[in-house]
Amino acid sequence: MQGGYGVLVTEQSPAVTSPTAGKHGASRAMRSGRVLGCRVDDTTLLIIGLGRVMAGEVVVGVDGDQAGTRSAFVSQWRLAAPSPRAKHGFAALLPTGATDRGMTTIRFGEDETGAGYIFAPRLASAEEAAALVTESAGSQSAAVIDRLVDVLMVGNVNRRRLLTITALLQAADASDGFVELIGESHDGTTFLQGWSRSMAPGRCRVSLAGNATPVVEECGIAVFSRTDAPESASGFVGLLEANQVARALDIEGLVYRGRAGWRYAAVHPRKHIAGPLETPEHIRSLLLRSHSAPEVLLSLRAAANSFDGKETVSSLPYPVRMGTDNAFETDGGNLLVSGWLYDPDEHVVAVRLRRRDAAARVNERWTRLDRPDVTDSFNDQQQHLAPSLRSEQHAHGFISHAQLPSEDSGAPLYFELTLRDCRRAFFPVKPTRVSARLAALRQIGSIDPANCALPAIIDTQIVPFLSETGRSAPVIDAMLDAGSFDQESSPPIVIGAGETEEHISPLLALLALDPETRRAPIVIVMPAERYRKQAAGLIELARFYRLSVRLVSAKGTADFYDLLEAGTQALSCETVVPLSASLIPHGAGWYGKLVATTETLKGSIISPVQAYEDHSVRWAGNWIDDDNRDQPVVGHYTGYPLKAVTDMTLTRIAAASLECCVMPRDALLRAGGFSGGYLGAPEKGLDLGLRLSRSGIDSYLLPSVQMWGCDDARDGNGPAMAALVEEIDRKIFKSQWVPVLAIEKHPEERPA
Repeated sequence: MQGGYGVLVTEQSPAVTSPTAGKHGASRAMRSGRVLGCRVDDTTLLIIGLGRVMAGEVVVGVDGDQAGTRSAFVSQWRLAAPSPRAKHGFAALLPTGATDRGMTTIRFGEDETGAGYIFAPRLASAEEAAALVTESAGSQSAAVIDRLVDVLMVGNVNRRRLLTITALLQAADASDGFVELIGESHDGTTFLQGWSRSMAPGRCRVSLAGNATPVVEECGIAVFSRTDAPESASGFVGLLEANQVARALDIEGLVYRGRAGWRYAAVHPRKHIAGPLETPEHIRSLLLRSHSAPEVLLSLRAAANSFDGKETVSSLPYPVRMGTDNAFETDGGNLLVSGWLYDPDEHVVAVRLRRRDAAARVNERWTRLDRPDVTDSFNDQQQHLAPSLRSEQHAHGFISHAQLPSEDSGAPLYFELTLRDCRRAFFPVKPTRVSARLAALRQIGSIDPANCALPAIIDTQIVPFLSETGRSAPVIDAMLDAGSFDQESSPPIVIGAGETEEHISPLLALLALDPETRRAPIVIVMPAERYRKQAAGLIELARFYRLSVRLVSAKGTADFYDLLEAGTQALSCETVVPLSASLIPHGAGWYGKLVATTETLKGSIISPVQAYEDHSVRWAGNWIDDDNRDQPVVGHYTGYPLKAVTDMTLTRIAAASLECCVMPRDALLRAGGFSGGYLGAPEKGLDLGLRLSRSGIDSYLLPSVQMWGCDDARDGNGPAMAALVEEIDRKIFKSQWVPVLAIEKHPEERPA
């Protein structure tokens, strides 16, 4: 057998121990013909033995398998203390699988000429294996381990493999230098600064050791002279690209390919971690005295020019200036930003709204509008702007919506302008956190209704902004009961009293005069501001009328529907009777009829007719009009005389009106609650009514019961704003429901 059988440690030879044997236990002893295994990771085994085994890729056979079915990489050396029985040692990296857990024998080479070994019964730790290699290889250990690490750093490097690599390098005295500063950046790159003897300028292969997922990648390194570094050492700076998933606190060291092979630089215990706003200044302080390949210096220069919290657009040597008017942010990182960009000579090629490593290209989606005031403001500016004022272009304004991840909502938000000469400039933005509804109303309220850009703003900015907004459920702020409130005695009446219903005293009086409703539990839900002003008076009024009332204060409400949702959260009963405070009953007995009807139609929603004071129909059911894509859901009887519907019987409809109905309390929860994407109430209620019907809850119209009401005053907005709100809501509703209803009408159009 070539090389013969050998032993790693014999009884006659001194024990091979590592310098850290006291920490990791005594060295391993092996009998003749045995090899020691060390688990590198789930796919690789490090094997150490004595004997003359050919270096490089060697075919192996395991547990009697035919040789040649797999191969191992072998690195060999001449023993530092050879004996008559063995003059060479070797280390092999063997690919393994799930079936190789109980290996007992291994043969290196062909059957006739190969060397066979038996595995030691217990695997060695990485530290033990590294100590055995360095002790037996002596002065050759650095080269041996470097060859092993070369192979281990190819392909996927997991954390367990990197720990083995680190142990091998440390055992071979390949630790070199320290990482003293770790800088984070807004775009996800990681900046490293420290000193080393073997770090070479240019591109080198590195991997971060620590709690992060290891990735072997190219890192741009620049070096600079340091008087405080050890002899023959120099300072270095490096940039790891954003594909390295690591936080500064997770980094414990750096495995890198230096001038003389693989090395390990630990993170100094007294390291400094620089935040994204500090890192650019650290890079700038070292950039002028560092040297490296041109592309590395260019990447460092770009990183030095990253956002550091300061506005830099105004310092550009070109006629480029910027400002913001409004910046609104809603839940989920949904943003609506408006402002102006003065760039008459078109130096700017890209405008991005950024937060950390997330960016939205604004100038690909914004809507421009004329801002002659911006042009006028530069008439008296310095001379270098004057040549550009000859332009007749006044479309300096912009409005854009953007979506950025909400996990980093506390990180700085800023515009990044990229110019034709590749330089960048930054403009910080401080967003105001409001609801999507309030953001849209404020934005469109700041635009002249006669502005020719308004239709494009609505279609390309406001409607998508609202459509992409997630809902925010109302929150109960306070509750107060008057009388003996028993929600199980009969279905509670849930009254939503918004800001437009100044007085609900007449409604409470009518409920007190009706024998049925006088005994019913009543929930009055109000916005928190109104609750604080009127709660005491309403409690006294409820006690005067001897009503059983629960008063609820809710935050995050915009209309009756949000108040209704908050009111159902304050109950645990099976059935509720929602009632908008803008409606009043047309006579007594309405409550009993609704409750009696729902007893025969369990789990359904039943709504009465709503009429105006002139005895015309305000609402008498919703029906789907398959032939009208502009208005897919209609109310056929709206505007008809009330007598046209009073003789109708209980009728199935496409969607109920939740302004007054009887319904299962948990229906709102099952349907996902009201949508947060509408500005007004009509489409918002219709949207949920359709979703309730499609969730399996049938809707009915009960014409024998009527309620009186009028259209709301649109929260005091003028006619122009009311028309805009109606137009926007109609477009949002159509975008949501026309495709759904078309598929229901033509199932063959459903996507595969």
